[in-house]
Amino acid sequence: MTKKQLTITQPDDWHLHLRDGEALNSVAPFSARQFARAIIMPNLDPPVTTVVQAVEYLDEILAAVDGTDFEPLMTLYLTDNTSPDEIIAARKSCFIKGLKLYPAGATTNSDAGVTDISNCYGALEEMQRSGLPLLVHGEVTTSDIDIFDREKLFIDRTLQPLTERFPGLKIVFEHITTKEAADFVLQSNNNIAATITPQHLLFNRNALFRGGLQPHHYCLPVLKRDLHQQALLAIIRSGSHKFFLGTDSAPHARLKKESPCGCAGIFSAHAAIEIYTSIFEQQDCLENLEAFASFNGPDFYGLPHNSKTITLIKEDWQIPDEYALGNESLVPFLAGQTMSWKISEQESQGTSETEEP
Repeated sequence: MTKKQLTITQPDDWHLHLRDGEALNSVAPFSARQFARAIIMPNLDPPVTTVVQAVEYLDEILAAVDGTDFEPLMTLYLTDNTSPDEIIAARKSCFIKGLKLYPAGATTNSDAGVTDISNCYGALEEMQRSGLPLLVHGEVTTSDIDIFDREKLFIDRTLQPLTERFPGLKIVFEHITTKEAADFVLQSNNNIAATITPQHLLFNRNALFRGGLQPHHYCLPVLKRDLHQQALLAIIRSGSHKFFLGTDSAPHARLKKESPCGCAGIFSAHAAIEIYTSIFEQQDCLENLEAFASFNGPDFYGLPHNSKTITLIKEDWQIPDEYALGNESLVPFLAGQTMSWKISEQESQGTSETEEP
């Protein structure tokens, strides 16, 4: 029977870009509306590389979500020069939950990223010792590599050797996009997990070019061919505990997306849990949604499950064509389209359940 209402433990977003300044004030409330916690990406300009900078950024985020219970889980931006002492300080801080590896030039504000992973061995050894996870943007960035092969080659050249050198290091393979990445995580030990975005579940690379170039479907890692999309859909149907929700929601002003050199990033925070719910329903695996959205991530990070719940109701509503981004505007993911699930204005409390008519 068709479900009309779904109540789940309040979810978390394990990969979120909030920006700073006026953009932060515009987008943070969207995440606070549905998620209890979120892993906050550190690729500001300049990047968040120290505990002191992370404290300052945390204060900005808390001011932007004042009046809510939203908890930002902070990260540091790993560089060639990150010291073991900074890792020790991060672990002692308690509010920093990982370090983000951006290969230099991989994505937005990644110019300060790692040029050679061997430069980070001292920091990685301390992370392994302290249990602080490494959050990986898994792409090689040399210009001679086809953009559609960047993730696969990263596994072969960097990630596999890294897991062999640091077998106790906890690693989140962020926003995976390929069958090879899914297989790598499945075949690895329980120190390795991965996040999956709504766009990589919903679309393949045809969405970039259908009806003309679609800048609002451009993200990094880029959408891949259908066989890779199908592999990710098979993962959520399987219910594997090694994969969890990470939107990679990344706001950019409309003019920066619709430009001769458009920015990479898809903003999905406005309707993230509704979009995921629709995808899980389409795949006939709604029973797997709660673990993916609310349990697998906390279990990997060693955090408690949330005590509150949210209720989604089966009700059509239309995503707006744009939202404010400071003094500019942004185009949200699936702008203008009709969604079939909506968060109830009245959040439930207690044990999670599904209800049928």
